[in-house]
Amino acid sequence: MIRIRRRRQGQVRWWRLRRNPLRRRSYLVEAWLRLATGILAVTAAIVAGVLTAHAVEGDLDGLRAERHAVPAVVTEDAKRNISVEGTDSDRAWAHVRWKAADGTPRTGVARVDTASRIGSTTLVWLDAKGRLVPEPATVDEAELQGAVLGAAAAVSAGASVILLGCLACAGLDRRRQEQWDMEWTLIGPQWGRKTG
Repeated sequence: MIRIRRRRQGQVRWWRLRRNPLRRRSYLVEAWLRLATGILAVTAAIVAGVLTAHAVEGDLDGLRAERHAVPAVVTEDAKRNISVEGTDSDRAWAHVRWKAADGTPRTGVARVDTASRIGSTTLVWLDAKGRLVPEPATVDEAELQGAVLGAAAAVSAGASVILLGCLACAGLDRRRQEQWDMEWTLIGPQWGRKTG
């Protein structure tokens, strides 16, 4: 059995690019503008997404390289300092004591397990200057953050290019409408005349 594909009545593909004595130059410009907008949107999305993902992963890898863990002793019970504000229900703020690289004792407030009691040991993270810092992201967490932020950057870049293209097409449409109005003011009165 042979299938016959029929197009809907009045639907012509690529009509802006076809030769036609009634086609205005603005239709051709609009067709090329739409094509360029699509290509630029895809290109901008890919470039922005990849660059953002690599930048985020590189930044998190750098943080992980410059931070190091040292053992510390908890100087107060962590259970009584559980904060409700965070999503980390198994971590709480507590005072800790550790030895710096030069052997001097240091104290500070760090996140520890809620089960930590006075005198228990935990790991705290220090930067190159010996200051307490949050635990750096793992490799998997860095890749996930890079992927999420890269996707957000890709969507933003692509949407921005598409928005600019739509604004340019709207400007062409507005200009075309003004041209039609001017031509109608010249031709419209001729249609109103009666012959005979």
